[in-house]
Parts: sequence; structure tokens; C-alpha cells
Amino acid sequence: GNPWSDIASVAAYAHRYGAKTYLTLNTILFEDELEAARKAAWTAYEAGVDALIIQDMAFLMMDLPPIELHASTQCDIRTPEKVRFLADVGFSQVVLARELTLKEIAACRAAAPNTSLEFFVHGALCVSYSGLCYLSAATRRRSANRGACAQLCRLPYTVKDFKGDVIKTNCYALSLKDNDQCGNLRELIDAGVRSFKIEGRLKEASYVKNITAYYRKALDALMQENAWKSASFGQTTCAFTPNPEKTFHRGKTEAFVHGRPESLAEMRTPKSTGESVGTVLRIEFSRRALVMDPQPEIALNNGDGLAYFTQQGAFTGLRVNRAENLENRIRIYPFEAVGKLAELTVGTKLYRNYDRLFLKTLDGHCTERRIPMSACLDISRNALTLTLESGPYKVTVTEKAVLEAAKDPSRTHEAAKKTLTKTGDTVFTLGDVSLTGQTDLFVPASLLNALRRKACLALQEKIAERRIRKQPQTRKADATGFASDYRANAANSLARAFWESHGLKITEDAFELATEIKHDQELMRCRYCLRHDLGLCPKGVKGNPEKKAQFKEQNAGHLKPEPLELIDSKGFTYSAGFDCRRCEMVISLKKM
Repeated sequence: GNPWSDIASVAAYAHRYGAKTYLTLNTILFEDELEAARKAAWTAYEAGVDALIIQDMAFLMMDLPPIELHASTQCDIRTPEKVRFLADVGFSQVVLARELTLKEIAACRAAAPNTSLEFFVHGALCVSYSGLCYLSAATRRRSANRGACAQLCRLPYTVKDFKGDVIKTNCYALSLKDNDQCGNLRELIDAGVRSFKIEGRLKEASYVKNITAYYRKALDALMQENAWKSASFGQTTCAFTPNPEKTFHRGKTEAFVHGRPESLAEMRTPKSTGESVGTVLRIEFSRRALVMDPQPEIALNNGDGLAYFTQQGAFTGLRVNRAENLENRIRIYPFEAVGKLAELTVGTKLYRNYDRLFLKTLDGHCTERRIPMSACLDISRNALTLTLESGPYKVTVTEKAVLEAAKDPSRTHEAAKKTLTKTGDTVFTLGDVSLTGQTDLFVPASLLNALRRKACLALQEKIAERRIRKQPQTRKADATGFASDYRANAANSLARAFWESHGLKITEDAFELATEIKHDQELMRCRYCLRHDLGLCPKGVKGNPEKKAQFKEQNAGHLKPEPLELIDSKGFTYSAGFDCRRCEMVISLKKM
């Protein structure tokens, strides 16, 4: 992990712009880790962290610093009742489940209007409700609730029906497309979301730069249109045009925001497919090249990486040695021998998942964030007074001086403005400059430079000044009705005491403490439905007698969906059951 000194530096940097820094401590804790977790919370506070994102309710039973607590999405926050409960026990912000619709988000907002809602808008999607995935812990002894998920949802499976007939082989049946809510930001704001979350665990710096710039641009446009105010300060400029398809990109989906999508999984590959760039028009063996019919405005660069799906469904690729632009065509000379490229045929769709020039741009200093400010310089014969103002912040600095009449008073304003705009390595950029007082006096540049530096430092300190938010008032909260078995994720005495103090008797230890795995135990609960994505959902055949008859034939003669089997490469067999009343899928272990 990051040393505390790095975390302190990050917090200090964020505070320069009035931005906040949150630290995730969102794993369940074992008994012997409680004291270390408490100390980590205090160290984070001392390092300047503004809030802790937590999963384990043991934290609420500890002696903590005056720091905000945010409920992680690992707390399984899907209902207004859960949001209200978390608000009542002291959370100032909650991270909602990724699977919610706009209507469900609005209901959560109504349940706790004084609690900030955070929502995932981009990145990888977990197939299970967060906090309720035990698949990795059950078969690999790596707990998703302790940050060690083995990513079994990104593995290939053989899918069988109730009769044992194979439906799909080498199928990434649980691998979802990447979340992309950029087109829904206004609706999410209207529904009550006030904090947007980008998933970026284990992602490269290029991904972080590209995706944050992508949303920064979209949010800036919305704020300008609606005269909204940002929670922090500064205007960002980029030396590139952000495009999520140019860094890690596993397709895209808006998940359930507008209801169940037609397709949610990318069953062909869990890898980055990148952007669609064109189709193979012909293969020129004599030139050792291939010719591509490109998508509009697509240009290839030497060193680009291209990928494609073979006729057998394998995902493979090639590297561009040289690209030659023809009239409405691109001739590609690969590093690899054309004849050895697996199943590359005319009509094959090509994707670019490595854009060399784009990534080279991101390697350098490609973004800048500056805080606009205005200045007023008051001149008198014995002193100079400089006032800097940015948003709600205002500082005034005075320096004694002995000033004489200027030889050319008409140049005073221009010279002062030129000197004051030299904000150098500060975070500020100067806009309006006004002069008051005796503007016919000569102001030495050295004196004004020193005054500007002093005033900029004072303004910077004022913006960065730590404001300890008043802790939310806690109220009596009733946890009756929440899961009390292993799904409560209570792995220590403090967590159990917390739940019991709110009326919930814990009946079972956390899954991670179990000594044996029960067959048919629920290991995942998902809003994603494999049957739906495979076109095998009984709801999809309503009103169509022909499809209904075909479905019954494949489903033991009735419309109630039988479970499907998923078999992984290590021989584990899982049962995918279907709770159609809730429109959810449940994964359990059938055979080890």
C-alpha cells in the first residue's frame, strides 16, 4: 500500500483546490485487527484525510477522530431503508449499489435527504451485489470482502442446461461490460446523486487521466449550462481529447439506470477490446499487408495494437509496424507475418486497444488545473495593499513602502497587471485587475512581486484550511429485517455488538470464519441474469406461442426457469438459480 507520507502529500495537494480526500478501509475486520484499524483511522485523520469509506460496523463502536464516515458500497446499499438506517447511525455519505435505477436512487434520496449519495459512474462492474459475493472465498480462499477477490467472474465457463446439454463453451458468462454513465449525469443529479465515483483499482495512470478528464469535461459543460457550483475550485484544461475507448475498455453499458438492459455481459472476452476502427477489406500476401476499410475519422499510427475475434471466438491481435493511408483505405503492414495471423479473413472487424500516440500524450504533462482569481491593488505613498479574491475566499495583504511619482502614470495600470499575472508555480490564474488610490505613483516590480507572492500564499492557505464538518446527529435506528446470518459480514465482536445494539441478533459468523463450505449455500446474488442475456428468460416469450413452446421444450415442459450449471476450468460446478419474483440470479456451489 501507500505510505502515510504519500497519503499526507495527496491530501495536501487536494486541499490546495478545496477538494477532499477519502480513504478506503472498506474490508471486514477480524478480531485481532481491530486495534490496528482504529490506529489507521487516527493516522489517516492526522495525515489530512477528510473521510473514511468503511464496510465494517465495528468502526462505529471505536474511539475515532472527528472525521466523516462514508458507507462503502460493500455495505450492500440497495434500499431506502438501508440508506435511512446508515444515515441514522452517523454516516454522512453512502455509496449506493451499482445496480439501482433512477427511480430507486430518488427513493433513497427521499429517505435520507440530508445524507449525500455517491454512485458509480464508470469502470468495472461486479456481477454480484457488492458485499454479497462469496464465490472467491468459497473456492479460492480469497475473500472479496477483504480486498482479495480472485476475479472468478472474469473466467471462462461451460454453461449447461438442466438436462446436462451444453449451451455454451468457453463462455465468459459472468463478465460484465464496463459501466459508463457519462450520458446520464444530469438525470443522476436530478435523482439526488451528489458524488460520482470512478472505479479504478489496479488501473494505469493513463486510464486515470483519460477517464477523469472525460467526466471533468462533461461535468463542466453541465455546470455551465445550469449555473451549478462545484464542490472544489479550479478550471481544468487538457492537452488531449478524452475518449474512454482509448484506455482499458471492456465495452460499455449504463447498467440498470434506465431499467434492465438488453445485454449486460461481454461473454466473448474479459480483456480490453478498445475502439472499433474498421473491417478487413482484403489481404495482400505479396505485400505482406492487409487493407482496412476504416471507420470515419480513424487514422492508424505505427506501433498501434489491433485486436479481433476469430471465427472460433478467440480474441487475438497484431501490432502495426507501418500504416499507409490510401484513398478511403488504410494499408497495414503488421509486425507479424500475415499468413500466420490466426483466422484473419476478409470481413473481420478490427479494434484498436493500444493507441500509441494517444498514450504517449498521456505519458507527459497533459492537464493543468488553475483557480481563477481577481486582484485589487490600492496604492498610497506609504503603503501597498493587495486584495485577492476567488469565489467565497478573500485575502488582503499590506506592505509599507515609500513611493514616488511615476514618470509616466499612464503605464502604471499596465505594468502592475503584468507583474501580478506572473502567478508562476501557484495554482492561481489572474483575471480582472483594478487599481485604486494614488495611481500616479511608481510601483517597483520587486515590491509588487513580493506582495503578490505573500498574498497568493495567504489565499492558498485560506482555501486549504481544514474545515472539520460537524458530525451528523445519530438517532435511534432499527436494523430489524436486515440479514443476520453470514451475509451480515460480522467477523468480530464489535460488529456483532453494533448490530445487536440496533435490534439485530447475529445468528451466524461471517463467511470468512466458516470452517466448512455448505453446498447450495448462496455465494452470489445478482441483478444480472444469465438467462436474460442468453435469450432464455421466460418473460421474453410472453405473447409469442411459438417461442413459448420452444422454451418449454428446452425447460422441462414448463415456464418456470430451471437452474443452469456453470463449470470452470478447475472442475468447480456452480448452480445458477433464478428468483424471478425479484428478477435476480443466485449462484451456489454444486460440486467441488
